[in-house]
Amino acid sequence: MNPVASRVPVPPASPIGSRRSGSERGAGVVWVVAFSAVLLLLATVVAVRTTAVLARHRAESAADLAALAAATRIGVGTDECDAARMVAAANRAALVGCDLTLDSDGRSGEVRIVVHLPVQLGLGLGHQLVTASARAARLAPTGG
Repeated sequence: MNPVASRVPVPPASPIGSRRSGSERGAGVVWVVAFSAVLLLLATVVAVRTTAVLARHRAESAADLAALAAATRIGVGTDECDAARMVAAANRAALVGCDLTLDSDGRSGEVRIVVHLPVQLGLGLGHQLVTASARAARLAPTGG
């Protein structure tokens, strides 16, 4: 037997793209577009959620500061809620509740504050109101 004659002929190399049948052309593009859409949706959800969390922190800070401002005025004057309103406004929040409870001595007590903070979430969700509350107290001076 002739070793040269027993070899099987090898077909010529084909171009890279010609292995696929015509119905599979562009399938990779569809997968890339679908994956990109999922990533875009995920990024959008993360951005909106982050905005909401930051707004909540801002509202809580505004309420805390307003409550502290009101508490420092207990026993000093009668403008506790006005002080809270000014501090809330300085933090771009609106004071919607101010409940002052004075102790019998008139120099100590507790104040409860509620604020609303408008937030633009984007993506056509419009303005939303974030509500936060806080309380602070001024204790009676102790002798000693």
